Amino acid sequence: MHIKLLDKNKHLTFYSSTSLKLLAVPFYEGGVSAGFPSPAEDYMHSKLDLNDLLIEHPSATYYIRVNGDSMLGAGIQSGDLLVVDRSLEVVNSSIVVANINGEFTVKRIKKIKDKMFLQPENKNYKPIEITEEMDFELFGVVAHVIHHFI
Repeated sequence: MHIKLLDKNKHLTFYSSTSLKLLAVPFYEGGVSAGFPSPAEDYMHSKLDLNDLLIEHPSATYYIRVNGDSMLGAGIQSGDLLVVDRSLEVVNSSIVVANINGEFTVKRIKKIKDKMFLQPENKNYKPIEITEEMDFELFGVVAHVIHHFI
């Protein structure tokens, strides 16, 4: 199941985690050296399903693709896939998906005294103060970021 929402000239696509099939792929538990090469092991340790690794609450989890560069400082780039969990508690400094006046955004929640802000992680963007006049809704906490290098 997926839901498309029109956001000005962009389509945001939410993908439900409950519609995924089990896909176990080889998992080499020994890891790979990011420094000096280490001897490779000649066998696979087990099978790993990324759904088991990334999704703690399947009925409350969805995926959404990122458009834009406001979260570069948090390691979130345009084109990345976010794993968002609606059941996780929102705390100060959580990265969240929110809807403000009909527009979706991903930002860091910041509470300063009695005010709440959506804080970008890019100096080219300003924080957004959440006010009572706004139509504001939180859509969940970002649990994981899937980043593509190619």
